[in-house]
Amino acid sequence: MARKRRGREINGIVLFDKPLGLSSNQALQRVRRLFDAAKAGHTGSLDPAASGLLPVCFGQATRISGLLLDADKTYRVTGRLGTRTDSGDLDGEVIETREVPRLDAAAMESVLSRFRGRVEQVPPMYSALKHEGKRLYELAREGRTVERKARTIDFHEITLESLTATEFTLRVHSSKGAYIRTLVEDIGEAIGCGAVVAELRRIGLGPWSMDEQPTYRLEDLEAIAAEGGLESLDRVILPIDSALGAYPAVVLDAASVTPIRHGHPVFVPNAPQTGWFRLYAPDDLFLGMGEVLDDGRTAPRRLFAAL
Repeated sequence: MARKRRGREINGIVLFDKPLGLSSNQALQRVRRLFDAAKAGHTGSLDPAASGLLPVCFGQATRISGLLLDADKTYRVTGRLGTRTDSGDLDGEVIETREVPRLDAAAMESVLSRFRGRVEQVPPMYSALKHEGKRLYELAREGRTVERKARTIDFHEITLESLTATEFTLRVHSSKGAYIRTLVEDIGEAIGCGAVVAELRRIGLGPWSMDEQPTYRLEDLEAIAAEGGLESLDRVILPIDSALGAYPAVVLDAASVTPIRHGHPVFVPNAPQTGWFRLYAPDDLFLGMGEVLDDGRTAPRRLFAAL
């Protein structure tokens, strides 16, 4: 039997603009096939009812996903007032409708101020969290509701971008683990009429922002491939360390590179004394992540093969 072809060994990150209707895994597989990549992963799920930024990692870049688990995220969300559904969005079954009070920007700002900063948020039943080995959304579809523990969320920014008689649009910058549908539902309850998500788009994740970096839709990537093939596609791939800008950078001297690559700690002047940091060779080659030990030596924590 012929051996199955694995695809190309490529490394780096593509900032993909996921469309509505595709799961994160479906989007990942379509991008992977387009780049003919042997290995690919993503750095944070985005459900089919949401669009926007889905970083796709190729090859060795898949090893950084754990370093981005605590990354902040930014969303643009539109809420529709006067309705509640069982799922918190327009795809769910309507369970209540109420009259919408007259709102102006000042009244809305008064409501939003209650949700900024550190809050306790109860995860919705329509979420991927597990209860006794089963996803909550699976239980919800069976008509079951179980108790969920509140979690602490930091909403760093909640900015009102537009307001009509029936809808509002917010820009939300939050810590990890925030449920934007729950935020919209809670805002609706604070107003007194209920609300559901009408549109949800992720526009930032960790170091990346759709306002600042180019992102690519599936049709964009297909057009690039049709015009210039894989060589042209490879030009949109970002280096692995572009994901790690939040970590300090340390440049090793030439004598320290080989020991570090072999997993041995070395003394590095002026290295940060706490937390992980990026390690570079003198020629700016990214080597991986390091951390200072109790004895003051820098130890490699996650290394990448020479690219």
